Amino acid sequence: MSTIDQINKIKIRQVSPVYFAFGTETYFIEKLKAQLIKTVLEGDKTNLILYDLEETSIQEVLADAETFPFFGDRKLIFASNASFVKTKPDKTPFEHDLAYLQEYLQNPPEYSILLIIAPYEKLDERKKVTKQFKKLATPVDCQSVKEKDAKTWIQTLMKSYEIDIEPEAMEILEAEVSNNIQLLQSEIEKLALFVGANGVVTKEVAQQLVSHTPTTTSLALVDAVMKGSIQEAIQIYQDLEKMNEDPIAMIGLLAYQFRMILRVKQLKKKGYSQFQIQKNIGAHPYVIKVAMAREAKLSEERLSYIICQLAETDAKMKQGLMEKGLAFELLLMDLV
Repeated sequence: MSTIDQINKIKIRQVSPVYFAFGTETYFIEKLKAQLIKTVLEGDKTNLILYDLEETSIQEVLADAETFPFFGDRKLIFASNASFVKTKPDKTPFEHDLAYLQEYLQNPPEYSILLIIAPYEKLDERKKVTKQFKKLATPVDCQSVKEKDAKTWIQTLMKSYEIDIEPEAMEILEAEVSNNIQLLQSEIEKLALFVGANGVVTKEVAQQLVSHTPTTTSLALVDAVMKGSIQEAIQIYQDLEKMNEDPIAMIGLLAYQFRMILRVKQLKKKGYSQFQIQKNIGAHPYVIKVAMAREAKLSEERLSYIICQLAETDAKMKQGLMEKGLAFELLLMDLV
């Protein structure tokens, strides 16, 4: 059952006594916590108790959970950082009594709702405590959204804001923020405010409003180089400077983009399809699509020259032979 399905069950008051949330996607964890507060406590946080399991032992948390609430019928307890489900638990000045936890899971009290949070990418599935959580508690998968599910999530969030999106704008969102649902929701909310109810997000709107990462900004820089626009290239670089991006890091990003174009060109020459190229390289489909659109405009010789110039400038910067900002601007002038 998905995270959203679990949250929807809580909305209709189908609440479990113990939840085990695991994964690194903050958006899911915060949504789960907010819905539990709304349903269990009806928004009143008097009986909300917070624990950090790096500072408090699990037996202390459970002792509290077994104590009747002073006010109201139920108490809600959030216990974060349950590192004892990892292969190498974090060091604490105390021992967690996991036998006590396993006994609690067998027969939790009705007046306490306990949410144990393990905000980690990987759990040790071999551990008895992890198996007990998955079997006796209600597990809630809060892992980051996989690339293959990104489009579905974008469409779901768009629907919740009553707006639509064009395919090319969808690709921009996928490339920029698809692996961060918290950021994705923030970006879609911004787009919804701009286009209004029943509006459509176009490619132009997405390009204008979606927050850009250094990776996609480097794509714009590649475009400027290919168009031969030194003014545009310098402007993009100055914008990156304002974002405190290191010129050496930008050299690395540019080198990645041009190597990607060269690799795509070579695979296309061998007769590979776009899908086969994407599978071979392992990059985001949008990145492959952009590289395929660019490769026809650059020869292998030109791409090799650009990559060599990037490597030489990188060496000059790292050896302190030239001031980084100046070296980068001279590089752009040379490439354009």
